Amino acid sequence: MLHTTNYSLVLSLQFLLLVYDLLMNSFSELLRMASVIQLVLFIIQDIAILFNVIVIFLMFFNTYVFQAGLVSLLFHKFKGTIIVSAVYLALSIAFHVWVLNLRWQNSNSFVWNDGLQALFVFQRLVAVFYYYFYKRTALCLGDPRFYEDSLWLRQEFIRVQK
Repeated sequence: MLHTTNYSLVLSLQFLLLVYDLLMNSFSELLRMASVIQLVLFIIQDIAILFNVIVIFLMFFNTYVFQAGLVSLLFHKFKGTIIVSAVYLALSIAFHVWVLNLRWQNSNSFVWNDGLQALFVFQRLVAVFYYYFYKRTALCLGDPRFYEDSLWLRQEFIRVQK
């Protein structure tokens, strides 16, 4: 059972990691002169995204719905978040590797090619969906219906068994 104090702490951690990700997406280009610093910050950003995904799955495992055996219900209800998070993590890693590979030797030069620019735009576009879906899921998992036996859960259980 996720208690209010624990949920507040977990939610605060999730939002802190989302804010870090947003700040890195917004201001990482200002650090392009220092490739090593940018590398470390990109690694922390990718780890933060991965940690956010792990926290969401831990919240799934903590629900009564999961413990009652309705794993497919949780994954069906939150499949958008799972898919967008995985795509965003993959795009972020790809962008970070590509941009650092191009800039590592000469960080003062302008090295944006068409492919990198397309990946940059696509990664930032998916980031918007990631922030929306992740925040919606984190807030939705605070609903007490997921943590106790209820009529809604029994109806879903009967529907799944049919």
